[in-house]
Amino acid sequence: MRQPPRWRELSLRGRLGVLVAAAVAIAVVAVSAIAWTVTQADLYQQFDARLESYAQLAAKSATPSDALATLSSADGTSSGAGPEGDEGGLTVQFLSAASAVTGTAGAKTLIPVTDHDKAVAAGTIERVSDVRRVDGGRFRVWTVPRPGGGAVLVAQDAEDVEDTLKRLGAWLVVVSLAGVLGAAVAGYLIARSALKPVDDLTRAAEDIARTQELSPAIDVDARGEIGRLARAFTDMLTALGRSRAEQRRLVEDAGHELRTPLTSLRNNIELLIHAEAHPERRLSDTDRSKLLADLDVQAVELTALIGELVDLSGGERPSEPEERIDLADVVRSAVDRTRSRWPRIQVDAEFAGIEVVAREAGLERAVLNVLDNAAKWSPEGSTILVTMSRTAATARVRVEDEGPGIAERDLPHVFERFYRADAARALPGSGLGLAIVEQVLTQHGGRAEAGNTPSGGARFDLVLPAAGS
Repeated sequence: MRQPPRWRELSLRGRLGVLVAAAVAIAVVAVSAIAWTVTQADLYQQFDARLESYAQLAAKSATPSDALATLSSADGTSSGAGPEGDEGGLTVQFLSAASAVTGTAGAKTLIPVTDHDKAVAAGTIERVSDVRRVDGGRFRVWTVPRPGGGAVLVAQDAEDVEDTLKRLGAWLVVVSLAGVLGAAVAGYLIARSALKPVDDLTRAAEDIARTQELSPAIDVDARGEIGRLARAFTDMLTALGRSRAEQRRLVEDAGHELRTPLTSLRNNIELLIHAEAHPERRLSDTDRSKLLADLDVQAVELTALIGELVDLSGGERPSEPEERIDLADVVRSAVDRTRSRWPRIQVDAEFAGIEVVAREAGLERAVLNVLDNAAKWSPEGSTILVTMSRTAATARVRVEDEGPGIAERDLPHVFERFYRADAARALPGSGLGLAIVEQVLTQHGGRAEAGNTPSGGARFDLVLPAAGS
């Protein structure tokens, strides 16, 4: 099996440290190399400029010895010094127009004559410079023409320049190694400092995984991407904590509300079983029919309660996509369903074409729940009025009934889960219908409002953001 590259085995801190160290090391080495190259070019440029001026002076001398004496004085060296004497010594050599060596001074051996030197002596080219071996040393040579014909070759040992460059190179190597070592230390420190917030987040996540406590109190002092990650993590924990609290409350409330109908069902079923097991206590046909009817009503109510619980818990994570719809179509469908379900109540509706961005099925369920609530409280033959209106930013659906209205003490609680007013306890229902309405409106960025009409009935307003043109 192929092993992963060692780079992939490194931790994030290790990778960041290596990258920082490598970047700084490359920068140090590059700066050192550039500094050495620039210094080398500058030193040789100065050396060549001085040597060229010496060649011009030597060309005016009568003999190589005279030229050497003049150049030695100008260079600050002793006359006649060569490569085995003073290391900075000069060598002068004359060529005739026919390229013959007519004299030399300074070195024990002649300066090698090249074709370029002969071309200068013949007057073909103006001057030439290069590096040659003289007496076993590296000499830089300048060749220029003499006024009376021929050429003069002036050579000087470049050892001083080379020694200077060697010393500079050695120091630069030392500095570069120190820079690389410092870069490694800096990379480690930078990686540790930069990733400290990540370590804090990691410890927080491990604590949450161990304790199952969704505490959003994560103290991460960081900015930029790490700070954004920390804030997102904190927001996620807050949302998860809120969701868990809502689920816990829903389960607790549901358990409390389910206990009563389940107990009633169980008691009635046990009564039937007991009556069947003891013929002397058999129920009359009237009592039996009444008990079975109660069981049917309780089963229907329990089924409705469970359905609303499922809707309420599933509504926290809506899967239906939002789309641009005509709110009038949603209200019209809900009104038609209400009319079929509550034939003893008259529903009058005034529709207006208002577009919203919403989930159609969820929004229709909210409108239908409000209409069902109004119908449940309306006396037979009364009228429910449905109207629609729009402002610049909102769309409003208003439902008004002719029932007894909502008591002032109940108004703040009508949208709470399982809340039922004292007057509603004798009526069928779970206390979840209006809670579903508020949840749907909140998910759409709107709100649900409750109040009373001037005539005393209940009024519900469903307010949604209107879609832009």
